[in-house]
Amino acid sequence: MKIYDWPTGPYPARVRIALAEKNLLSDVEFVPINLWKGEHKTPGFLAKNYSGTLPVLELDDGSFLAECTAITVYLDALAGEPTLTGRTPLEKGAIQMMTKRAEIEMLDAISVYFHHATPGLGPDVEVYQNREWGLRQRDKALRGMHYFDAVLRKQPFIAGEAFSMADIAVIGGFIFATAVKLPISQECEALLAWFVRMQERPSVRAQLAIVPPKH
Repeated sequence: MKIYDWPTGPYPARVRIALAEKNLLSDVEFVPINLWKGEHKTPGFLAKNYSGTLPVLELDDGSFLAECTAITVYLDALAGEPTLTGRTPLEKGAIQMMTKRAEIEMLDAISVYFHHATPGLGPDVEVYQNREWGLRQRDKALRGMHYFDAVLRKQPFIAGEAFSMADIAVIGGFIFATAVKLPISQECEALLAWFVRMQERPSVRAQLAIVPPKH
């Protein structure tokens, strides 16, 4: 398998964590796509992924899978334990629900803030910016953090009793928040304590140790 990604991207980090959890890292060839140079928006890359986003999984038959959730579902079906997408119908539904909420309420909101209310990837890539919209999404992300804090006051993991791809999605949000210097409120005690526990996992610790290249 090939995975097109950028080593310090918060979305690629989600798939890299999933690969590490599934002990599949050695089965993958990583192909870097430089976000800062806009390589993800070139015609050649758009032929692989219409959305122009990372990561993208290329299979041996030449087919492509984009979107972190879709790639993680594929990887979970490809290998055995530990499962990241649930075992029972209820677990699967809850994990999908909380992963989507993690994207909408935190990770994607931070992404919009980054691309619209900060310099983002630079003027050559950010051809349109709406600062007001970016700031609104920043505030949405901050509210989302409080939501997940409330969730974690009732259960040990984002989707229930076990680590899953929903946790990985929120970890991606933490990675993005750190990159754009968006602080996590100290009021979110349960969320912050959960993240400390997450950093004990080798798959997460390895991603946090990657130093962003100069650009």
